[in-house]
Amino acid sequence: MSAPPSITPPPSASHSRGPALSPSRAMDFKQCPLKYRLRTVDRIPEPPARPAVRGTLVHAVLESLYGLPSGERVPDRAAALVEPAWRHLLEDRPEVGSLVPDGTLDEFLGEVHRLVRAYYQLEDPTAFDPESCESMLEVRLADGSPLRGFVDRIDVAPGGALRVVDYKTGRSPGPGGEHRALFQLKFYALMMLRLRDVVPAQLRLLYLSDGQILTYRPDRDELLRFERILSALWAAISSALRTGEFPPVRSWLCEFCEYRGLCPEFGGSPPPYPGPPSQVEDLR
Repeated sequence: MSAPPSITPPPSASHSRGPALSPSRAMDFKQCPLKYRLRTVDRIPEPPARPAVRGTLVHAVLESLYGLPSGERVPDRAAALVEPAWRHLLEDRPEVGSLVPDGTLDEFLGEVHRLVRAYYQLEDPTAFDPESCESMLEVRLADGSPLRGFVDRIDVAPGGALRVVDYKTGRSPGPGGEHRALFQLKFYALMMLRLRDVVPAQLRLLYLSDGQILTYRPDRDELLRFERILSALWAAISSALRTGEFPPVRSWLCEFCEYRGLCPEFGGSPPPYPGPPSQVEDLR
């Protein structure tokens, strides 16, 4: 595939960021408005989790891999990128070192190596050049609703067909768990439509853990319906930001929530509402 100019927004756009919808924050609000508030508005830190750090490391390796000339993107070169990526991550976030106790680093990096090798069963990175990797995209819908997304990779075919690719280091979802994955893909598809007036030919989720690919081929009418859903969701978030009303919603997902101790559903109390944010740095 050819490599036209990147569509990453100019630096000025990233310096003026405020609250916005991203796939993950939109799902947070749909799951539990209080969780959205504590994570996005209060910015209460969550302890790093080993699977998340492993995923961050795999993404860093694949980003570096596509920084190489296509002919050099072979498995041995990818493997050689793992340890430098780990050292760089430790420099940026020293706290993640606590997730890998002494004597277990080889085991942890072995998990990363296995996921990187698994990637080669799904795609041949020597066969094309992506347009961009790890791009931050921003767009406002016609009603002013702001969308933000971090896209792992954008490919453009010689004929202009657009493909968006997202890497997942976990296992592919079962039949009941595809909703979240499809929500993310529709979100990216709508952003592409509004940024380029092009409906992507294909959106792909690559599940490295079990070697599965989830492919979505959107159509314009479906994306316009999804746009109305996102506009309504942003209206609900905007109202909550003004009023400070973020009610908790109890579900089976509460078992995995880091904020249970602050949740009234479990005998806790959230801190006083700090007011709507004017600048929010990371809404992934």
